[in-house]
Amino acid sequence: MSLIPVAEAQARLLALAPRLPAEQLPMSDCAGRWLANEVVALRSQPWADLSAMDGYAIRAAEWPGPWRITGESAAGGAVPPPLPPGQGCRIFTGAPLPEGADTVLIQENAAVDNDVLHPEGAELTKGRNVRMAGSDFQTGQRLLAAGTALGAAQIALAVLGGHGALPVGPRPRVALISTGNELVPPGAPTPPGSLPSSNASMIAAMLNTLPCDVMDMGIVPDSLDAMTKALERAVGADIILSTGGASVGDHDFVRSAFSRAGGKLDFWKIRMRPGKPLMAGTLGDAVFLGLPGNPVSAFVTATLFLLPLVRHMAGAADPFPRTSTAPLTTPLPATGERDDYLRAYRDAGGVACITSQDSAAAFALGQADCLILRPAASRPANAGDQVTILPLA
Repeated sequence: MSLIPVAEAQARLLALAPRLPAEQLPMSDCAGRWLANEVVALRSQPWADLSAMDGYAIRAAEWPGPWRITGESAAGGAVPPPLPPGQGCRIFTGAPLPEGADTVLIQENAAVDNDVLHPEGAELTKGRNVRMAGSDFQTGQRLLAAGTALGAAQIALAVLGGHGALPVGPRPRVALISTGNELVPPGAPTPPGSLPSSNASMIAAMLNTLPCDVMDMGIVPDSLDAMTKALERAVGADIILSTGGASVGDHDFVRSAFSRAGGKLDFWKIRMRPGKPLMAGTLGDAVFLGLPGNPVSAFVTATLFLLPLVRHMAGAADPFPRTSTAPLTTPLPATGERDDYLRAYRDAGGVACITSQDSAAAFALGQADCLILRPAASRPANAGDQVTILPLA
């Protein structure tokens, strides 16, 4: 099986994952979710011509007055009666203008004596200091597109548009399986030949920023039977994820167990470094993703494949991480036949590649705040050259 380009593998992975049914949630529970359907305004904003300042509502055509002040308008109060010619209305920020008024003279530029208003300062044009009805949005206008990420600003917009609840994508269920005879639980003693199981904790932390439910299935030994049973127990999740055992060694049983459990392989082996032995397919109604066991490889492939998969199933319109560019502060050699994802960190001068790029170098990964993407067959890069980076924080 030939190596698959990263972009092709990403597209094929998402094609395996149908959109999950949406759920209706109150606004208090919508933050961090993605819209399942577009949101249309149920009301106009502002609902009427509203004052943007404290002052006096007048007709601009009657400038420079004077006007007799005969009423008052405050936000939340009754709509004032129509304004007869030659009269003005005391008005406060957010209050509706009376019919006939079209301008607000701010109180700092007004002089009132015995309820008679005289302006001070330059002539006002019609509409000054007024928020016109529907100037923000109007009834029936699309406010938010399907697939939009819901943050504080988007929730405020939907509420002002008249909504108290929204249809959002669901929380995909992710089952995590760690494989390896050498693995012991976090914090357990590590006699010679043993290794703390870090991948499940790392991936759970990565998923903690997304709307999903994580089920840690524990550590599975390097056994065909044990791995097969673990996969069968995970059926019912939306995503089944394993780390380790996806390569071709004598103790790598994930692919064989996946086949025995009834899985259908879609692709295996990606044209990238680290992360080449990633595999993907379906098992029952779940999408299966087998990540490499080395922590760096698992981290990079989770960033490029697992997190976009979860975002996609949760309803995101654009599930892939966004890249940017930065100047190199250290030179880089030419690349080989695979895309390189290099651990790096940003500073005032640009981005520097971390010296150790070994796929098991957890210390170097802990120092990185971005990945430098170097496509296959890239020429050497010098300090000052622009490179593509994928921010990690």
